[in-house]
Amino acid sequence: MRLFAFCDKNGDETVSENDTPIEGAESAPFADIVREALAVKGETLRRLAERSVDPESGKAVGHSTLWKIADGQSYKRERWLVRAIAAGVGRDLAAVQAAAAEEWTGLVVGDPLKASTRGTTVVVAYASGTTPEELPILQEKLKELGLSGAQVVSGTDGNGEL
Repeated sequence: MRLFAFCDKNGDETVSENDTPIEGAESAPFADIVREALAVKGETLRRLAERSVDPESGKAVGHSTLWKIADGQSYKRERWLVRAIAAGVGRDLAAVQAAAAEEWTGLVVGDPLKASTRGTTVVVAYASGTTPEELPILQEKLKELGLSGAQVVSGTDGNGEL
């Protein structure tokens, strides 16, 4: 069983109406993944681009796109790109998808409830800074699903930890 919830907090956006970051509120976890990969001694944009191939479509990320991502410039945001970056940097796809979701939408993705088990995955997208007290609808839905014992906590790593 999977539970997906979307929680938003008005007035806490990190992106303006024209899709540009608001000064001082920018979060760039997806770009950080690319920057961290490039910070490894001997790594280059071209070498990283050679490895950054989407395993589903076979599309490859160009070194100029990697540079744009790392530099915080505009680039075309597509699903295959996330899969290709995950392959290129050798990280778990779900973690790279969560980073892209946070950077592209301003929403944090994770399990702030610590409710996921082997048979149940709980994934919640919520505005950064949301507290457990601000998720009453989510708590009600958990009760309906028989997960009333789940504790709501804030976090970004899928385990309720910051």
